[in-house]
Amino acid sequence: MGIWTKRGAAVLGSAMLLALAACGDEGTAIDEREAATARLLASGGNGDDWGAIGFSYDEARHSPLTDINDANVGELGIAWFADLEDARGQEATPVVVDGKLYVSHAWSKVSAWDAASGKKLWSFDPEVPGEKAVNACCDVVNRGVALWGDKLFVGTIDGRLIALDRLSGKELWSEQTTDPDRPYTITGAPRVVKDMVLIGNGGAEMGVRGYVSAYSADSGTLLWRFYTTPNPAKTDDGAASDAIFAKSANATWSDKGEWQQSGGGGTVWDAIVYDQQLDQVIIGVGNGNPWNHGTRSAGQGDNWFLSSVVALDADTGAYKWHFQETPAETWDYTATQPIILAQQQVGGKDTPVLYHAPKNGFFFTINRTNGKLIDAKPFVDGINWASGYDLATGRPIENPEARFYKTGKPFIGNPGALGAHNWHPMSYNPKTGLVYIPAMQIPQAYIAEAGPLDARKPVGFNVGLSFPAGMLPDDPAVHRAAVAMTTGRLVAFDPRAGKVAWSVDYPAAWNGGTLTTAGNLVFQGTSMGRFRAYAADTGQQLLDLDMQSGIVSAPSTFRVGGVQYVAFMTSKGGAFPLVAGIAGGATRKVPNIPRLVIMKLGGGARLPALPTASALDWTPPAPIGTAATVASGKALYARYCTVCHGDSAVGNGFTPDLRISGTLASADVFGNVVLAGALKDRGMVGFANVLKPADAEALRAYVIERSNWTKANLAAETAPVGR
Repeated sequence: MGIWTKRGAAVLGSAMLLALAACGDEGTAIDEREAATARLLASGGNGDDWGAIGFSYDEARHSPLTDINDANVGELGIAWFADLEDARGQEATPVVVDGKLYVSHAWSKVSAWDAASGKKLWSFDPEVPGEKAVNACCDVVNRGVALWGDKLFVGTIDGRLIALDRLSGKELWSEQTTDPDRPYTITGAPRVVKDMVLIGNGGAEMGVRGYVSAYSADSGTLLWRFYTTPNPAKTDDGAASDAIFAKSANATWSDKGEWQQSGGGGTVWDAIVYDQQLDQVIIGVGNGNPWNHGTRSAGQGDNWFLSSVVALDADTGAYKWHFQETPAETWDYTATQPIILAQQQVGGKDTPVLYHAPKNGFFFTINRTNGKLIDAKPFVDGINWASGYDLATGRPIENPEARFYKTGKPFIGNPGALGAHNWHPMSYNPKTGLVYIPAMQIPQAYIAEAGPLDARKPVGFNVGLSFPAGMLPDDPAVHRAAVAMTTGRLVAFDPRAGKVAWSVDYPAAWNGGTLTTAGNLVFQGTSMGRFRAYAADTGQQLLDLDMQSGIVSAPSTFRVGGVQYVAFMTSKGGAFPLVAGIAGGATRKVPNIPRLVIMKLGGGARLPALPTASALDWTPPAPIGTAATVASGKALYARYCTVCHGDSAVGNGFTPDLRISGTLASADVFGNVVLAGALKDRGMVGFANVLKPADAEALRAYVIERSNWTKANLAAETAPVGR
């Protein structure tokens, strides 16, 4: 087994790669293997391989395999498993080709395994600096690798795109795809199209300008780039996006507003699909920066291409069409959720369409030839920002109260910023005609920025809202209500009928992605640590196994030696457990165990017994500081700490629960962590550029007060849990 890192790796230069590809028998063989990959991605093959995170270019996550089916899935058991080293979010879908399994992990690490035996073949660590975690809005996750011939590609938290030799794990080339001085990240998986590697980025919450790039798979040379927000000066970038911005898109942004300093957001952090039928790349574009449209663009214009699906010419990156799902986006309603390509009868004509269920709660069916809206119907209950869509204009019928920056009043939005559907992959079964969506109900208060603390800062979220004003009040009943309102649901949506065919309710949000098969099955893991299978046509539960840990990833399935397997990862992680606080509900007590699990019919492996849980010492320090000091600490905590340590400092067994931190006993120790960054290598950077020693002491006073208050009022619901 080889272990490869950037430092000390044998790096093959791009000139040598080009020479190998251009001449000799080996070059021909490489070309042939790449062509074989292209054929596999075009159709998905016979199911023996799972060649890309979405199975094929259509990204329907539907396998033609029937060995495991609705009659025998109850016999599914563990074939083998492997514990992983980082107890952070594990979000990748395993990719399997030629009996070898490839998967990325937290901190952008990659490993390869013999898919049948569980023998580890190699591992790769890009050695991302720990302090880069502060730029990752939603954990140091990675959603998968892309395979092309004998190469494997992965994006890293610090913005690199890396090509690996998939047989050895050696690094072949690495390109910095982002400005390292800006708070960019990469958490999404690359896609490979026509010998080009496509990659986007994240960081909109912090303040960056989004784009998608195409690189040569052989050399890492940049081939084209499409920006999703304007150049701040509204001039050309020398990019594929120049023409459409000059023609139309620039005019949809005000000449005033914070976007000119922030970059406007619009990051392409997940959804990228190749439409081989029409030879176009379709991307999903994220939220604006700041979220608040009034601050971002002076309340003017639709702000193309935020919250849009955009079609680009595959060879050049030139604009073809777009559909904006949420014009003048202001609620973090991204359109970055997975996109599925399909065929559907529309007006009696077979039509190429895409299916999309973004954060805003509506399921979209869009014509892939021209971007025209075919239908938009809700896939969750209680949507209150809009009542529906005008199919003639393609625009939402908005609730005026949702524009909180215009009314001057708070708006309790449903969905909230975590969305009715987040990144967790959905799947489509062509036989049932249903799309299986990991849906959620997580309302949120939207309150416009109200003072200097809410203004743009050099670190942390900059979204144009008042986080302090949006924190839960000191009322135990309100905290318990937040738990009750935060739920999950598996939704089987019928795009042709425009309605939910069946659904399964879950007691908590943030459940895993789905996989569907020709065996009339839908697989999904849950945040409560269950791995389940349902009948794809009816929703009948057929399997329910305890996996000991939360599951947020989506499974894949494949066949080796005539045996069908199902693969997925366990862990807690991502945005929800970071920020949820008490709203994490019952998931708070679910262990966080990073693990790769492979299942088969009759699998007899057993997970090790969980260690005996011992109650954590919860002895809050005596209160310190004045009421004014605590109030100041509360505001600072909301502004800088909530998004990683939870509302009211209530941890979810994922990042440290500050209420029981040993640092609370000492102002010097606490300040050394908060200001000086003593734990930066673990992701906790110092905040000395925005906080003073008095601020650190106010934060300490507030966390101590929270520890005492939650123990006195919500002890059972908020008792600290181990990580």
